[in-house]
Amino acid sequence: MNHLLEIKDLRVEFSTDAGTVRAVDGVSYNVDRGETLAIVGESGCGKSVSALSIMGLLPKPAARIRSGEILFNGVDLLGLDNGAMRHIRGKEIAMVFQEPMTSLNPLLTIGVQLTEALQLHMNMNLSQAWTRAQELLERVEISEAQRRLKKYPHHLSGGMRQRVMLALALSCEPKLIIADEPTTALDVTIQAQILELMKDLTHEMGMALVIITHNLGIVARYADTVNIMYAGKIVEGGAAKDIYASPRHPYTQGLMKSVPRPDLPREAKLVPIEGQPPDLSQLPPGCSFQPRCPYAVDLCSQEAPLLLETSLKHTAACWLVDEIEAVV
Repeated sequence: MNHLLEIKDLRVEFSTDAGTVRAVDGVSYNVDRGETLAIVGESGCGKSVSALSIMGLLPKPAARIRSGEILFNGVDLLGLDNGAMRHIRGKEIAMVFQEPMTSLNPLLTIGVQLTEALQLHMNMNLSQAWTRAQELLERVEISEAQRRLKKYPHHLSGGMRQRVMLALALSCEPKLIIADEPTTALDVTIQAQILELMKDLTHEMGMALVIITHNLGIVARYADTVNIMYAGKIVEGGAAKDIYASPRHPYTQGLMKSVPRPDLPREAKLVPIEGQPPDLSQLPPGCSFQPRCPYAVDLCSQEAPLLLETSLKHTAACWLVDEIEAVV
């Protein structure tokens, strides 16, 4: 079966005054049609940079893709020129950004911003685009849609703005939507509503969805598969139910212990991950997580472990994966 999206050994670097930052360091994963994949990790682990690489939106000249392939429907996006990427971006692959207030144009009404994409990619006239824009707002559960189209972004709440961003992403019926921290600025109740809405709509329309987040807890009920990223690499991956039932990497375990869980007593304490993420311009030898890992041995500081299968469709990059499984 051909995958909708295939990332193969992607490596992205940033040139800075402090040296070369290896933001994405040999990442590979697949996304199938209709699948929801969550990419989880702390800030600075490279998850957003990998998404911007797919969209062709890396800041240049500071960022450069050193190697790898990004295959979408069998076509390597890295080989396309700007014109071809503009056709893909929005129509075939859409992105929901972290903060809608900075993604929406404050000088244009919601209606203008929605109809612009429809006229550009779907060849609609203004009347058709306006009707479709109203339908999209209704579909993302915004009340009084016709009136809201005439409003500016600052007239709407944070939750409503994020719903508008979702409507924009859905407008051209893309095959893949990438949501980069789509609920970070929202309260817990609105977070759940937005994630539920994204999951339902993409499933209903047969789209693949990639959710990028730092919170392992919020993707438990929404993702089919999960990739855990640390220091530019994927350190664990597999079906969501397997990751939650049996995390095999110490970093994944740390993320899970730092998230409140309804199945534990109220007095149970959260356990933070000690230390700080590494400087990506000066990565330590061996495993990047070794300085923070409670299980680390001498080998961990000497040689980086490979991402290997621990069971069917479950991978982890840890020298002590068998020992760690026994103590979970």
